[in-house]
Amino acid sequence: MVDTTATPTVAGVAFEVQARAQWRTILRRFVRHRAALAGMVVFALLLLFAFAGPLVWTASLDAGQGGGKLPPSAEHPFGTDRIGRDMLASVISGTRFSLQIALVVAVVATGMGVLLGALAGYLRGWVDATVSRMIDLLLCIPPLVITAVLARNTFTLAPSAQNASNWLTVALIIALFTSWFPVARTMRGMVLSLREKEFVEAARALGASTPRIVFRHILPNTVDVIIVNATVTVAQAVLLESALSFVNLGVHRPEASLGLLINENKNELATLPWLFWFPFVFIVLISLSVNFMGDGLRDAFDPRQRRVRA
Repeated sequence: MVDTTATPTVAGVAFEVQARAQWRTILRRFVRHRAALAGMVVFALLLLFAFAGPLVWTASLDAGQGGGKLPPSAEHPFGTDRIGRDMLASVISGTRFSLQIALVVAVVATGMGVLLGALAGYLRGWVDATVSRMIDLLLCIPPLVITAVLARNTFTLAPSAQNASNWLTVALIIALFTSWFPVARTMRGMVLSLREKEFVEAARALGASTPRIVFRHILPNTVDVIIVNATVTVAQAVLLESALSFVNLGVHRPEASLGLLINENKNELATLPWLFWFPFVFIVLISLSVNFMGDGLRDAFDPRQRRVRA
């Protein structure tokens, strides 16, 4: 909706009334949701930390550069691990790879879920039956089991992947085989409702093609659901990738995700707790900040929402 300005007259006095644009209402609700606003600030700082951090903190990630097992100090704020890697540099790198994986998963899974869910809901028939049964079947299997089996088979069939860049492989496995199901199921329900609306019937009566009806008339009315599902997918991808890396089926050296750092230092929890807690705290911060943002976006887009929660 765009801003429009009218000039009504009451008792001979003219005054201007400006309609409030829908996006301004959504923005106002989001800004007044203090937890969501705090989550957005924290997530922005995490992005800055991960992608601009290497420009500020230039410590080497090579083993033995800082001396083994040093506690936090001015020279090494997060200490060093058992083979002398600077822990702050490792956490910066791990946060960057974890966020890259989460963002790729969010884009791929949301796009795939939106497309399949919209087609299933609009076309119905065998398309709906096929997509729905596939979702029902795969939702019966825990996501960690699916991704662990696929990751293990992938790295077994391609042993060189253990020593090569594999974060993108992990991201695609998570996106294609676990993360799009909830998005598709939600979109299917939304499209089933929207396909019976008058504006869709009018477009169909005017001879609009199926792709035009789906992409030009139905999907724009589900933007709120898409955005909220994308934010939720980011948080879920971070946790799932961390779990995979923790059991040594995710990211491998020379790359390092936050889950891999926890896996490498889990045995040091009693003697060198900072090696475990620093990456753990960053996983929690990413998950909480994204969940708070998704909660705020859901409330902001909800037309029934009348009260903004603190």
